[in-house]
Amino acid sequence: MATGLLALLDDVAAIAKLAAASLDDVVAQAAKAGAKAAGVVIDDAAVTPRYVVGLAPARELPIIWRIALGSFRNKLLILLPAALALSAFAPWAITPLLMAGGLFLAFEGTEKALEALGLIAHHGPAEEITGGPAAIEQAKISQAIRTDLILSAEIMAIALATVPEAGFWMQAAVLLAVGVGITVVVYGAVALLVKADDAGVALAARGGPAAPLGRGLVHAMPAVFKALSVVGTAAMIWVGGGILLHGLAGYGLAGPEHLLQGWAEAVGGGFLGWLVVAAGSGVLGLLAGGVVTALVLGWKRLRGPALAH
Repeated sequence: MATGLLALLDDVAAIAKLAAASLDDVVAQAAKAGAKAAGVVIDDAAVTPRYVVGLAPARELPIIWRIALGSFRNKLLILLPAALALSAFAPWAITPLLMAGGLFLAFEGTEKALEALGLIAHHGPAEEITGGPAAIEQAKISQAIRTDLILSAEIMAIALATVPEAGFWMQAAVLLAVGVGITVVVYGAVALLVKADDAGVALAARGGPAAPLGRGLVHAMPAVFKALSVVGTAAMIWVGGGILLHGLAGYGLAGPEHLLQGWAEAVGGGFLGWLVVAAGSGVLGLLAGGVVTALVLGWKRLRGPALAH
C-alpha cells in the first residue's frame, strides 16, 4: 500500500513538473512573441488615448474599458481561431501574410513621419463623428475597436510566427497568453496615462510637498503623449522593416539580414548590436514604406479627376 502510494506521488510529481515545464515554455514563448511585437504594442498604446480626447473625464475609464473588451474579443474570439486555422491548414501563408503586415506597418509609420515633417498632407479620420455625446462616444469606441483589430492581427501574426513548429495546444496557449497579456498591459497603461493629468490636478489642489509634483505631472503629460507618438511611429517603421528582412531571409534572400547581424556582432552585440539591427531595419522600413506611400498618393491623384466626374 505504501509502495503504491509512493508510486502515485511520484507520478503526480512528474506530472506537476511536466505541467510546470510546459507553463514555463508558454511564458517564455509568449514573452518572446510580445517582445517581437513591441513596435505594434507601442503604437497601440500611442493611438488609443486619442479616442477619449474631448470627452468628459468621468467617461474616460468606462470608454477605455469598453475598448479593452472589444480588443479581447478581437484577439480571442476572432484572431486566435483564425491564426490556429491558418497554422493547421495553410502554414505556407503565414510568412507572406506576415510580410504584408510588415509592409503595412512600414507604410503607416512612414506616412505618419512624412506628415509630421510636413512633406505630405495630413489625412484626417476616415469618418466624421456627429451627433450627441452618446453617439460620439459610441462612434469613437467603434473606431478604436476597428483600429485595434488591425493592430491585434499583426500582434497575433507575429506571435504565431515565433512558434511555427510547436503543436496545436502550445500555439493556442502562446496566442492566448499574448492576447490576454498584451491587452492588459496596453489598456492598463492607457488608463494610467489618460488619468495621469487628473492625478496631477488632484495633487496640486491638495497642496503641501506633493503640489509641485502634481503641477509637473500636468505640464509633462502633453510631452509624454507626443513622445509616445514619436516612439510608436519609429517602432512601426523598424518593426515593419525587421519583419520584411526576416521574411526575405525565409525566401532565400538572407544577405541583408546576415549583413546586419554581422555589423551587430562587430560592435559587440548587446544594446549597440540591437541599435544597429533596429537602424538597418528602419532604413528598409522607410524605403519600403516610402515606395508604398508614393504608390498610394499616385493612385489618389489618378482617382481624383475620375471622382470629380
